[in-house]
Amino acid sequence: MKTRAAWLSMLAAIVALAALMAPIADAKKGKHKRHGPKKEQSPLVIGHRGASGFVPEHTLQSYRLAIKLGADYIEPDLVATKDGVLIARHEPIIGDSDPTTTGDSTNVGDHPEFAGRETTRMLDGVATTGFWASDFTLAEIKTLGARQTRGGRPTEFNGKFKVPTLQEVIDLAKRESRKRHRRIGIYPETKHPTFHQTLEPPLPLEGRLVKVLKRNGLNKRNAPVFIQSFEQANLKQLNSMTPVRLVQLVDANDTDEHGNPTYAPPFDRPYDWTVSGNPTLQARTFGFFATDAGLDEVKTYADGIGPWKVYIVPTTGGGGGLVFPQEDPTTTPPLDPDPPTDLIKRAHDRGLLVHTWTFRDDAFPTGYPGGPVEEYLAMYRLGIDGVFSDFPDTAFAAREIFRGL
Repeated sequence: MKTRAAWLSMLAAIVALAALMAPIADAKKGKHKRHGPKKEQSPLVIGHRGASGFVPEHTLQSYRLAIKLGADYIEPDLVATKDGVLIARHEPIIGDSDPTTTGDSTNVGDHPEFAGRETTRMLDGVATTGFWASDFTLAEIKTLGARQTRGGRPTEFNGKFKVPTLQEVIDLAKRESRKRHRRIGIYPETKHPTFHQTLEPPLPLEGRLVKVLKRNGLNKRNAPVFIQSFEQANLKQLNSMTPVRLVQLVDANDTDEHGNPTYAPPFDRPYDWTVSGNPTLQARTFGFFATDAGLDEVKTYADGIGPWKVYIVPTTGGGGGLVFPQEDPTTTPPLDPDPPTDLIKRAHDRGLLVHTWTFRDDAFPTGYPGGPVEEYLAMYRLGIDGVFSDFPDTAFAAREIFRGL
């Protein structure tokens, strides 16, 4: 497999030229005629947790870098602190005391003053031990440093950047919009809404999020804001609380030999369905959202869907293997991926946007011999409306290639 350095070398000139032209592109290109504000790029480049392929995720430095690299939107995942402040973390658990584990988003395990706060809670039905944001005040969170959560990525910034609040992320987006003379949006995700609602005392995310949007003049239809969630009930609640655009995320656990989604707890269905007591919801999987009936239902409360990429391009190996039209008969069972689905078309027929995730230059499917750019181009040609990327520079450059430079 080629290295990321090779791809960057090949694309350096394109990225540099494209970045210089970004303000002009915002004004002249890619207006989305069916959804949202004018000057919206299409397809959107969404900085997944910022530019998390380079620096620790969900930090102001990561978001700022994503914007520099061409992102149209930056994505803060939201959890609540003990004192009810929304902060940007991928999970409500922010680390643990085991030095052998990976994925801790902060260095909380290195702080002896907090050692007694480690506890076990149920997170979407799974007993999980660690330190929880909801047990820390914002002032305490601000004493921690963010960490890189994926292996094989730069770690020299571990512990050097602080955990931002949603307000700080919005302030950054506004400053960068003025500085760069282009519209930069935010794409918050409400993380584990049921978990937050059932804490003692409860720390529901929905009202807190809408309050921040109102305070910043962003609680309106044409604001550069999307709100996303893997759960359904909180999106329905938000639909009655705010006019901003909402997106139903669509997950799965793995893929089968044909590259199609498979389901297992806790990635089988929205957790609010699991605890709903409703037999109809408990019999469904996330795959329901990809059916015609599911899309019709989403249309009643949201503006788009955010499916895992394999719902659009079936990909073997849990999304990291082969795609059309290759096959591998040497395995048992043979790996023989199905062709692209018609999900984008069926969603568009209903007026729904489709934003898919996650694109990573250091973990792209082996079925794209042309590298990560080829994966973006495949999605762009299928009509995708937006992509979440850990490496927004590559997504941006691929979009320029798609547009003919």
